[in-house]
Amino acid sequence: MAEYNHVQKGSLKLKGVGDISAGKKKKRKDKERKHLEQQILTTENEEEANMGYIDKRTPAQMAFDKMQEKRQMERILNKASKTHKQRVEDFNRHLDTLTEHYDIPKVSWTK
Repeated sequence: MAEYNHVQKGSLKLKGVGDISAGKKKKRKDKERKHLEQQILTTENEEEANMGYIDKRTPAQMAFDKMQEKRQMERILNKASKTHKQRVEDFNRHLDTLTEHYDIPKVSWTK
């Protein structure tokens, strides 16, 4: 038993865990604050620069975008015009017109 006299008894002690380190809060450094201020200033400058935006699209591209928006609005209005009940009825009519190919075949244990 003399061999184990130098062994420390008790619970393990972990680095960074304890009464003293638990209450401490890290302070923000001035570098971080300056960096954040710099980012804010650069975003404001970019917003001011974006105010003078010049459209560089060709007439064909503008016409294409206009037609895309028009078709999108037509789709939205078409979907909004039907109620849920009408959609269910249309779907049921569609299912009635399908072939029986996808039906589950009846299986009997006796032949």
